[in-house]
Amino acid sequence: MFIYTILGITLLISLITDVRKRKILNIVTLPAILIGFVYNTATLGLEGFLFSGKGFLAGAAFLLIPYILGGMGAGDVKLLAAIGALTGTMFTFYSFIYIALIGGFISVFLIMKNKGIWNSIKSFFFIMVFLRSSIGSILLNENKKSSISFPYGVAIVLGTLCEVIIGVMK
Repeated sequence: MFIYTILGITLLISLITDVRKRKILNIVTLPAILIGFVYNTATLGLEGFLFSGKGFLAGAAFLLIPYILGGMGAGDVKLLAAIGALTGTMFTFYSFIYIALIGGFISVFLIMKNKGIWNSIKSFFFIMVFLRSSIGSILLNENKKSSISFPYGVAIVLGTLCEVIIGVMK
């Protein structure tokens, strides 16, 4: 129960700061990581340390490539790493599946809202035909200034809550 309390506090604060300031703060994620390692090591010994370590590495690894490609901030990576340090690899893996699905739904919704449904459908099929070739990009008149972004911490929080709820029901 203690771990889920720390997880809940970490998620709530991260959600608020990400929505308001578009930042997930180190002062929230780093203590959560430390608490995960200390608690799991104190309760399970070396096995607990490895449990947190594997979860931490898995959480960081899941979002590392999107971070490197500029699709999200380092705070998102550290938040999922904190979730891993607190809850372990399997919980983090299932949370990541929900996070990706929710993030995808939010992205599709925002694209359709900003570009219109008909333009979104037309663009999707056109891109599928030309497989994002340079011809497709020129004909669609794509530019980098029309990018759409949202605080990914929302998807991380909702996806993690889905795993908490579904994990309890298992």
